[in-house]
Amino acid sequence: MIKYVFIYIFSVFISSVSQILLKISTAHQYDNVIKEYLNAKVIIAYMIFFCSSLITIYAYKGVPLSLGPVLESSGYIFVTILGRIFLKETVSKRKLLGILCICLGILISYI
Repeated sequence: MIKYVFIYIFSVFISSVSQILLKISTAHQYDNVIKEYLNAKVIIAYMIFFCSSLITIYAYKGVPLSLGPVLESSGYIFVTILGRIFLKETVSKRKLLGILCICLGILISYI
C-alpha cells in the first residue's frame, strides 16, 4: 500500500505544480481572451492536471477510498511551498500552523 500512497502524493504534487503554473500565467496581459486561455503555460498546466488525474486513478488501486481525501490535503502544503519559491508569497505563522495541522491529520489517518 505504501507504494500507492507515494504515487498518490506524487499526483497531488504535480497537480500543485499545475496550479502554480496557472497562477504564473495570470500575471501576464494578453491581447485577447483566446490568447489568455490558449497559451503555452495554460495548455501545459491543464495537461499536467490531466496526467495528475490519471495517476490518482491508478493510485486508488492500492489506496483506500477513505485515505484519498486525507492525502489530497497535502496539496495545500505543496502549493504553499511552491508559492513561496516561485511566486515569492509570504508564509505567515497562521499558514505554518495550518500546514502543521494538515501534517498531523495525515499522520493520524495513516496510522
